[in-house]
Amino acid sequence: MSPPTPRLRRALLVLTTALAALLCALAPLPAAPAAAAPDRDGPAGWTARPAGGGADRDARPYVYLEGTPGTALQDRLAVTNSGRAPLTVRLRGDGRAGAWIGFAADTVTVPARTRAEVPLALTVPADAVPGDASGEVVADDGDEEIRVPVRVRIGGPTLAALTVEDVEISGDTIRYALVNRGNAMLEPRLAVRADGMFGTLLDRPERPLPLELAPGRRVERTEPWPDAPALDAVTVRLRVTAPGGARDEAEASATYLPVAPVVGGGLLVLGGLALLGYGAYRRRRARRGDSEPPATETGDTETRGVEPPGTETGGAEPPGAGPADDGQPTTETRPLVKAGPLVKAGAES
Repeated sequence: MSPPTPRLRRALLVLTTALAALLCALAPLPAAPAAAAPDRDGPAGWTARPAGGGADRDARPYVYLEGTPGTALQDRLAVTNSGRAPLTVRLRGDGRAGAWIGFAADTVTVPARTRAEVPLALTVPADAVPGDASGEVVADDGDEEIRVPVRVRIGGPTLAALTVEDVEISGDTIRYALVNRGNAMLEPRLAVRADGMFGTLLDRPERPLPLELAPGRRVERTEPWPDAPALDAVTVRLRVTAPGGARDEAEASATYLPVAPVVGGGLLVLGGLALLGYGAYRRRRARRGDSEPPATETGDTETRGVEPPGTETGGAEPPGAGPADDGQPTTETRPLVKAGPLVKAGAES
């Protein structure tokens, strides 16, 4: 038998290496030691939610009850302790409907890894307004609390009424408030429009808001406006609607001015006014100094317009004549004319 060729030896080496790698991959790895479970002295966690029944156990997101004024409605709250130590929680109601709730026990102790159901009764007041009411059941273990929503539908005619109030424009933010003026639970929708001097600046179609507005509740919200104008006079209009025919509108106006140019222009105007005032003051002082008469010595009295003795003032001043250079009035002297003999009228010599 002839010895293997070099090419055959290389092929056998590659095949042997591949088989070794395959055997290593198929060999089971040694099992890692199991980590010890942490020892918890207190409760590992707990939950509180509406109690359910059958296959839909604990499936309800909130307690929902219906009744007429003056009736008592029943339900249960489930508290589950998944920890390794007993759990003690205190129960109370919060909100409008929460104030109508009474519990079989206000303080409940739940053993470890145990579920307890606490009966509750909600009594609708005799003077309750028909419509929807809301509240919460609060379970508190001293370190944290869990809130379970409660919704109550009170029988009778309902009224859906919604208002939008206190609209305000502040830079790139629009602020407003929504108020439920009716007796039904509302899910508002909002549309926003802004008009400037040269056309529409913002037009957002109606969209649902992520909230439920209980009767009598007021919520303050903001609407961002990142592309608000830098220089314009705008009017913003808000329109809100809700199922049941609720509808309202409100508006607000604002003027946008760039701060730096306005401040700079104001300083320039103030500086110009100051210069004008100073120039007028200087001119007034100059005129007042020119109009003052020259000073005279004491005891030297001189009367303008009086001729010295031996002179006679002529008639009107000839054209072109005026004050002399020294500022004193001038007089014109003429020789005296001797009068002739008097002749009586009507007599002949």
